[in-house]
Amino acid sequence: MTAVQMTVAGLFVFLILASLIVAILSRTRPGKSSRELVLRIRSWWVIIVLFSIALLGGRRLGIGFLAFVSFLALKEFFSMIPTRRADRRVLLWAYLSIPIQSFFIYIEWYGMFITVVPIYMFLGLPMKMIQVGETRQFLKSLSTVHWGMMTCVFSLGHVAFLLVMPSEKGLDVSGPGLVLFLVALTQLNDVAQFCWGKMIGGARITPEVSPNKTWAGFIGGVVTTTLLSVLIAPFLTAFTFPHSLYAGLLISICGFIGDVTMSAVKRDLGVKDFGNILPGHGGILDRIDSLCYTAPVFFHFTRYLSGTQ
Repeated sequence: MTAVQMTVAGLFVFLILASLIVAILSRTRPGKSSRELVLRIRSWWVIIVLFSIALLGGRRLGIGFLAFVSFLALKEFFSMIPTRRADRRVLLWAYLSIPIQSFFIYIEWYGMFITVVPIYMFLGLPMKMIQVGETRQFLKSLSTVHWGMMTCVFSLGHVAFLLVMPSEKGLDVSGPGLVLFLVALTQLNDVAQFCWGKMIGGARITPEVSPNKTWAGFIGGVVTTTLLSVLIAPFLTAFTFPHSLYAGLLISICGFIGDVTMSAVKRDLGVKDFGNILPGHGGILDRIDSLCYTAPVFFHFTRYLSGTQ
């Protein structure tokens, strides 16, 4: 059994224990909080089962699964953001960026992967909008489409490219191991920051955007995630001790930035969640908001260490 398979098995053991604890709590202490926990656990079962199948099912399944997640996230984003009727034909091209990017990831064409959305789509979509002929709120609409593609397509695409990360140079890394390492630490960082913030409280770090975020929670999350990185890295990556420290710091800090940035977007829109596809969690974007920021930073950190130019 590989390290990735063992780690996935460990996740299921942990999920079973969590399910038993929540089941006991829901019987002994029924109420809104218990029902919320039950919904969250059910959603986690769906998330982990699908993620595990995609992770262990090979390159095609993994890239296809992550492309579908990008599609759902982009769909959520566009459904929340007011767009002009004239922009519908432009949105089609934004959705097409997902299979195009996924193709370049599959064939490991890094040069096209790194340019197709931030350069070709960035420069090409304005012309498509111009052809539509609607200039009212042109900049606002264009910015909305660009932000959606960069966040939901390009940023998440880095998770998929980790699956095909070349292993012949420098670090002998495993693509699925790197993805599992990144996703696990990103999610655990959210949990750690929440728990430390609840236990210690203290001064708020972003009072206008996310009042529940505190400095104690942020620092506690950074320390916890960095320690977990040091512990987990030897099993899933080939990082040295200093590199695992840097990875933990990058993931914890960028995860926090992604979380509060998406919270600011929701506050601007006047919504609590981006969707309701995941009961107890909200939408896809609510679950992967931190990952949108940790994925590209971690990918390029790993690529730099591998010596790939």
